[in-house]
This record gives sequence, structure tokens and C-alpha cells, in this order.
Amino acid sequence: MSETLATPRRATTEWWRDAAIYQVYPRSFADADGDGTGDLDGVRSKLPYLRDLGIDAVWFTPWYPSPMADGGYDVEDYRAIDPMFGTLAQAEALITDALEYGIRTIIDIVPNHISSNHRWFQEALAAGPGSPERERFWFRDGRGDEPPNNWISEFGGTPWSRVVGPDGVPEQWYLHLFAAGQPDVNWGHPDVREEYEQILRFWFDRGVSGVRIDSAALLAKDAELPDLQPTHGPGGHPYIDREDLQEIYRSWRRIAESYGGDRALIGEIWLPDAERFARYLRPDVLHSAFNFDFLAAAWDADRLWSSIETTTRLHSAVGAPATWVLSNHDVTRPVTRYGRADTAFAFETKRFGTPTDLELGRRRARAAAMLAMALPGSYYLFQGEELGLPEVEDIPLDKLQDPMHGRSGGIDPGRDGCRVPLPWSGTEPPYGFSPRQVDTWLPQPKDWAAFTAEAQSADPQSMLSLYRMALLIRRTHPDLGDGPMARLDAGPGVIAFRRGASFACVTNLTDHAVELPPHDQVWLASAMHEGGRLPADATAWLRLAS
Repeated sequence: MSETLATPRRATTEWWRDAAIYQVYPRSFADADGDGTGDLDGVRSKLPYLRDLGIDAVWFTPWYPSPMADGGYDVEDYRAIDPMFGTLAQAEALITDALEYGIRTIIDIVPNHISSNHRWFQEALAAGPGSPERERFWFRDGRGDEPPNNWISEFGGTPWSRVVGPDGVPEQWYLHLFAAGQPDVNWGHPDVREEYEQILRFWFDRGVSGVRIDSAALLAKDAELPDLQPTHGPGGHPYIDREDLQEIYRSWRRIAESYGGDRALIGEIWLPDAERFARYLRPDVLHSAFNFDFLAAAWDADRLWSSIETTTRLHSAVGAPATWVLSNHDVTRPVTRYGRADTAFAFETKRFGTPTDLELGRRRARAAAMLAMALPGSYYLFQGEELGLPEVEDIPLDKLQDPMHGRSGGIDPGRDGCRVPLPWSGTEPPYGFSPRQVDTWLPQPKDWAAFTAEAQSADPQSMLSLYRMALLIRRTHPDLGDGPMARLDAGPGVIAFRRGASFACVTNLTDHAVELPPHDQVWLASAMHEGGRLPADATAWLRLAS
């Protein structure tokens, strides 16, 4: 048995340490007004479903006014709600109603960039080169007809677009690490810092419990905007993981703590260096951050355990809870990914026509969910994960909306395949997503009748039933959530660990059945088990023999 890992069990106000958090993509969750696009009243109507599922908090991807150049991550006004979703009053009512169900609200804030329709950017365009208005952004002269430097957009290609003046003559370039409709703001400017601090207060005043920080490692830039070099030392990259970020988030932490001890800052931080990642989780910086190493790991016992061990060790060192996540609005759904020859996730490898065995993927996705829920820390699930939805890979090309598809020259299918509206009931589209027959904003498959929440609720062997039971056990068992963990020796290809005195999780990643350790009871299993043996690609939760 290995040394004990992870942090002590949380205090009651520190809900983020062991919460089950459900990600809602508002356009695709539930449509109350019948226009084919999800909305806030649709979410309110499903609060009983979320309560019965057993989640503690809901994280909403951006619900602000937006031209939707990047699915809402191009924000025009942080103090309003996009009319397609509803109104600010409806958002406030949703936050209040959710709390009555015991569900906290986490909102998304996108501090690296805003929409090109934002008032600030429109003022900067009108004011012209050299104006104070342009200092809030990264406007620069080019190198002749070439961009100011050789940086690379997160969506591929150059992250620079050139402005054309009123006389039709090309003038300065502006930086956008994402789509052209998402100009980066300059965090060296006091207006930018003050604006985002006021945005935090605006939403904390309305009862929000947490803030998920998009692209949290990209805000700070080297003011000289130097060319990218083949290697950069820690903190030396011109726009990733710069030292300036620590003080930015310390100021945010002070604001969060001024509202009491139950407000959380949660970072989206993609960094290959685990030690650098952990710096963002020190006691005076962020409360939590997404663990993308675990999400991206292949279905392999050694690879997954390495991620688990490293994650728990580094989080324990700074007193922060680990997070475990299998999917979100940006990545291929687990049922599809785990059924492929390459079960790891990387944006660079997403391609049309990749073969997948959905039955195999479904078995592994069930096992992976139980593995993740048994680990110490918090668990995030993306809407539809609990239904076992596969990635939709045959969306007509003229219906795709994700800019990643266009900017890749049509090679990358983009992220729309995991964003298709949810199936709630019935046997044909829109499957109860909308109250009337309507074309949804992304088309739903015609073979999703078996995936609806209604159909799965009646099936004790369904993915939804598995999630409900697992989340119930996770919430009520005293040894689960945040707390200690110790590995058990269960042989090659098997991940097994103990939580507390008697709870054990065993995940079989081999291609054959394995013996379970001596136990008095099976709390739950992702697949049928016989004679004390756990089949391949399965997880069991046990009460160990006393």
C-alpha cells in the first residue's frame, strides 16, 4: 500500500473541495420558449432533474450578449444576459431558485479577450492609431505588410488582424489569440484590471458562488511582443503562464474572500508543467483549477495512475483540492474517445472519419466516471455525459458553427459535436428539448430515442441510473469527496485504492477479468460481475472485508 495522498476533508463552507459540479452549455441544455435554442427558463424547468441527479453546483458557460463568434466566449457586455437566453432578472431568479434546491451557481468570465462588438473595441477603432482607447488592447504597426510578430493563434494561423481605416487604407494590426472577433485586452492597463474586478463584484452581489476563469494562463503578455522562440524558460513565454498573472489572481482572491469564505475562483489552465500549474493553487491565488492532464490521458492504467498520483501530490503540497473531469464543451465526448484506437485527447489529433467502437467506449466511459468520482477532490461533468451521449460526427458541414473548423481549413471537425442539444423525452427530434416541433440550433441525430433522460430513467442499467447512484453514494458516504487515499496492490493493468477504513475503488483496464480484493459488499459496479471477478473495462466500489 502506498503512502496516503491528498488533503484532509474540507470544512463545510469550502464546498468546492468535494462538490459534484455540472456544466451547462445554455444553448443546448433546454429550450423553454420553443425557438430551438436553449435558455435560462429551460434550465429553471430542469432544476428538479439536476437535484435528483445529485449535483452540488452548476457551471454556466457564457450567457452574456455575444455575436457568437466563438460560442459566447466573445463577450459584448458582462452585466447583461444575451436575449437568446433571457434577461438579467431571469438569471437572478435562476440563481435564487437553484440555491433553494441546494445547487450553487458558477459563472464563466473570459478575461483574456472581449467581443469586437464591445464598446471599448468600437471606441478604439474609431479613435485611431496612437489613441488612449487603443491602449486597452494590443494594437501595433506591422512589419511592412506582415503581422507584428510570429505568434500563433489558439485556433491556428496568425493571431493578428489588420484594421482598415475609413479611407479604405490598411493601418494597424490588433492581437486576438482566438478568433478575429475576440480582441485580447491589455492587462497592463489599469482600466482593464478595474473593469474585471467590478465584474466580479457585480456577480458576487447577485449570489453567484464561483467564477470559472477562461484561458486563465494567457492574460499577461510581454509588452515588447517578441517573436516566439523554440524554447522559453518557466515564466518566460511571451503570453503563456507569465509571472504577472499571480498578482492579478491575488487581487481577485481578495475580492472573493471579502464576500465570505464560500466564494471560489476556478481556473482553466492548460499547462504541461505540473509544478507551474500548482503555483496557481497556492492559498492566496486560485481556489481550484481544472485537471486537464487526467482528462487527456489515455485509457491505460500506468498513464492514469501517474496523473492521479502527480495531481494529488502537487495539490496536497499547496493545500488545494484536486479536480477530476472527463469532458467539457471543448473536447470529444468520452463514449466516442474511449472507443478509439488512440484513447488520449489532443486538439491536434481531432479529425473527420476516425473509427470508433461505441460499445467499447460506453463500457470504458462508465468505468472512467466511477473511477473519477471515487478520487479525492471535486468532480465535474458536462451536460449529456450522464446520458452517455456519443460525439455527433455527421453534422452537415453547412451547419457547423465552431471557428476551429474553418480556421483549420476544414480538417478539424471542431467542437460542435459535443454541443448538440440534449435529448429529454420522446422518440424523435427535438426529443423534448423544445416544447414544439422545431429545428434545433445544431441538428440532433435521428437515433437518439434511447438516450433521452425519460427512457434512461426507467432503465436501472442505463448510464443515467449509474450516474445517479454513483453521485448519491459519493455524496453520502463519509469516506468519499475530499480526503485521504491510499493505493492498493491489485496487479498490472488495474487501478485500486482505498478511501477511509473500508471503501475501495477497483478499475480493471486490462482485456480480461480480474479478481477483486476480499470484500463484504459491492456498493456499485459499472458492469456485471460474477464470482468475485471484475470484467475488463469496468469499475467496482467495494466495502473491504473487515
